[in-house]
Amino acid sequence: MPAEWEPHRSTWLTWPKNHATWPGKLLKEVESIYLRMILELLSYERVDLLVDDQKTAGNVLEVFRKKRVTSRNLFFHNIKTVDAWIRDYGPIFVKNKRGKVAFTKWTFNAWGGKYNDIAGDNGAVDKIEILKPMKRFDPGIILEGGSIDMNGRGTCLTTEQCLLNPNRNKKLSRKEIESYFKKYLGVNHVIWLKEGIEGDDTDGHVDDITRFVGPRTILTATENDPLDENYTRLKENLEILKQASDEKDRRLDLVELPMPGKIVSRGGESRRLPASYANFYIANRVVLVPVYGRRNDQLALKIIQGLFPSRKIVAIESTALLHGLGSIHCVTQQEPL
Repeated sequence: MPAEWEPHRSTWLTWPKNHATWPGKLLKEVESIYLRMILELLSYERVDLLVDDQKTAGNVLEVFRKKRVTSRNLFFHNIKTVDAWIRDYGPIFVKNKRGKVAFTKWTFNAWGGKYNDIAGDNGAVDKIEILKPMKRFDPGIILEGGSIDMNGRGTCLTTEQCLLNPNRNKKLSRKEIESYFKKYLGVNHVIWLKEGIEGDDTDGHVDDITRFVGPRTILTATENDPLDENYTRLKENLEILKQASDEKDRRLDLVELPMPGKIVSRGGESRRLPASYANFYIANRVVLVPVYGRRNDQLALKIIQGLFPSRKIVAIESTALLHGLGSIHCVTQQEPL
């Protein structure tokens, strides 16, 4: 599996429509976030967008026509889905040594069986006609794309909280999971962190806390407030990374990324949301970064810009998206060139 910063052929998205995920006015706000993401991506790569019907596709196109934005890089796929989390139920693309692209299709059980309706999106990949000529691999075990992060050289980041959780693959040991990574993703070294952040209903997806930003460089979220629920767990992960190495047993370069602080949901049920700047998406010549109107927004953007000096850093206000318990990286999936 190539690193995310390597050249893309396309970014895959699913148009949001689930009112249970984003009730009331939130869905309209999330649609605006999607339009902004697509607008930024179209200048640099193809966008493949799953929509429920032609009417939805027409509505999206009309917005771009009004903005006088060319949509020649935007391709629609009429496939009914329940929700927008294509990072977790969509194809995970790989390349062989000759540069031929294929994809893996893992089993999606809606983050440990938490949402029976959303588990129906496990079958979405089977309906994408454009993928059918491509070589496909079906490992047959449960895995979400947000639970792993790669350096493209054979090292994978993940968390024990997610992948060793009995609600995923109860009968598989750590070594057995690693053997699947080796066979289907070309991974020969796994760095196991402990837990993800508070409010994350995925049981600790790594893309909310720690990301590869170079073959040996890792950006990891840290919390400075010792009274915050994330302080201890992020500190523990940082200590693990300080002792970790890459696939060639070389020490890693670590960069700390601040957290935005506690953000709670709107409305009657006040719950903590999994807000993190680490949930950014690296595309061709651009990085889409979620911000939340917090004091650490600008510091996070400055740190990420320093790591990607040749890419445009785009801050996207993503609080509405966060109410669905995910952010920008969760709703995107890269297809390598």
